[in-house]
Amino acid sequence: MTLHFGWRTPDFPVDGSPTQAFIDQHYAVLNEIQGRFDSVWVADHFQPWMGSMDQSTDTFECLTTLIYLCAKYTPLKFGTIVMSQSYRPPALLAKMVANLQVLSGGRFILGLGAGWKEDEYRAYGYDFPSAAVRIQQLEEAVQIIRGMWNQPRTTFQGKYYHVTDAICQPKPDPVPPIMIGGSGRKLTLRVVAKYADWWNGVGMSPAQYQDALAALAGHCQAIGRDPASIVKTLSIDCVSVAPTHELALQAAKSSRFYNEESGIIGTPDEVSSKLDEYAQLGVEHFILRFVDFPRLDGIDLFINEVMPRYR
Repeated sequence: MTLHFGWRTPDFPVDGSPTQAFIDQHYAVLNEIQGRFDSVWVADHFQPWMGSMDQSTDTFECLTTLIYLCAKYTPLKFGTIVMSQSYRPPALLAKMVANLQVLSGGRFILGLGAGWKEDEYRAYGYDFPSAAVRIQQLEEAVQIIRGMWNQPRTTFQGKYYHVTDAICQPKPDPVPPIMIGGSGRKLTLRVVAKYADWWNGVGMSPAQYQDALAALAGHCQAIGRDPASIVKTLSIDCVSVAPTHELALQAAKSSRFYNEESGIIGTPDEVSSKLDEYAQLGVEHFILRFVDFPRLDGIDLFINEVMPRYR
């Protein structure tokens, strides 16, 4: 089988590295993976999303970071994992993404979600309505963005967002895929079924992923859409690859990202077996965070001994 692999960039240094060292650590990984990995993914937070971190830790904004890296590393595609629909007006986001898609030669994937980090919302002056409202806002935002990418002028009057004769020139070419992140069975996956090109599930075991896929298939059936038309992606924050299972487990357990249930941990053979399990469910694109960052040992072993099995 052919699988695609993306690297999930760290948003903030978990080891206390100063800012320039943290930037250089990114470059070291990107230099290693360009021409090998398919994609790079940047999260959308203004302060650490991890509650156990000091919230004043240096954290890089999503789009400015991504645009700089996209220009610097031209062999790679770049995506957001995932942008909060609340943080930028949908028409502005549509315009920004269209420009980036043109300038990058078509290397961008727009990952979009409902948003969730309440303290971040409050700190930056955004309203934080209920989850149901935020998901309704996401649904309206996607319609505006798609309209502006595909129509000469877009007028949309929603409950939460509206635009009137909005023009987006130049048009993105090709139109970027929209990846919607989240696995809420009743609301979020319904929006995925209606509007997403890609779906991103986060940190789920194979059983949890299979359950979410069943819910997504139900929403697709309700609107007459083939669920196979949606690219299935999975992001895993705990990936640990080592020559022995013991070394991989030791590295994983010493990480802030350790997750016994959804972690991909072990030797290259064990990691491949876990990837195969997800792939049999339909996952096509894996977005991976390696627990030994900024070291390159794990990602090098993955590149040399795991990835060739899927090329």
